[in-house]
Amino acid sequence: MVAITNALTIDVEDYFQVAALAEAVSRDDWGSMEYRVEANTERLLELFERSGIKATFFVLGWVAERSPKLVERIFEAGHEIASHGYSHQLVYSQTPEVFREETRRSKQILEDIIGKPVTGYRAASYSITQNSKWALDILCDEGFTWDSSIFPVHHDRYGMPGTPFEPYILKAPNGGELTEFPLSTCPIGNYRLPIAGGGYFRLFPYWLTKWGLGRINRSGKAFIFYLHPWEVDVDQPRLKVSALSTFRHYNNLDKCMNRLERLLGDFNFTTVSGVLSGSPIPSDPIAV
Repeated sequence: MVAITNALTIDVEDYFQVAALAEAVSRDDWGSMEYRVEANTERLLELFERSGIKATFFVLGWVAERSPKLVERIFEAGHEIASHGYSHQLVYSQTPEVFREETRRSKQILEDIIGKPVTGYRAASYSITQNSKWALDILCDEGFTWDSSIFPVHHDRYGMPGTPFEPYILKAPNGGELTEFPLSTCPIGNYRLPIAGGGYFRLFPYWLTKWGLGRINRSGKAFIFYLHPWEVDVDQPRLKVSALSTFRHYNNLDKCMNRLERLLGDFNFTTVSGVLSGSPIPSDPIAV
């Protein structure tokens, strides 16, 4: 069987910007926090260079403003630059006006740095849900052509159950269209196991991740995998938050880098656009 090439994605944000730690760090405090995203992203870039792998980096506008050289480094290494919004706020907590302003702002920051159009988007914490579908219209209006924000699962912070599990043409509420690459899930009976990376990658034993992602490839489909630079940072500051948030953010940080190295050896990877360009996607748009 021909090996399937999958999409490797990195959400470039710092540890203190994560929703799980919002109870301990307000946005007003970000500028005073220890800034670790540059060094952590460099670790990933070095690993990808050794492995001969290209990835898509969804860069937060707030980070790009402070670290334009990092964005240049990612781009010049041959990776794809996409937008992760500006302030890492949950989309459904914003007004459409604020979301549009931030989306436009972050896109412009990235395009000014790399001198190329930025056409891909991923929402903070996958927060395009049934309550924020209006954001899809704004993405279309602002010139994005593809998105990877929809997680077809039930979750307390995100998820749009009942939407497709594989890449498709998404019809936004006002009629615009985007290519959607939903976050990957593995079928287990009638249940869909979230297997796309991040906290799930740290929580599940590696054999389960490998089996679940392998099952997607064995069905002839590509998966999409995500990780954050802070997830390979064992020495990041420990903030005092609830037990659930502590578990979600800090669980198995010490195992993540080794697991990632194994993953890169067990599967084939490239950018999101690289996978989408070679994938047969049904031409009929699907309204969500």
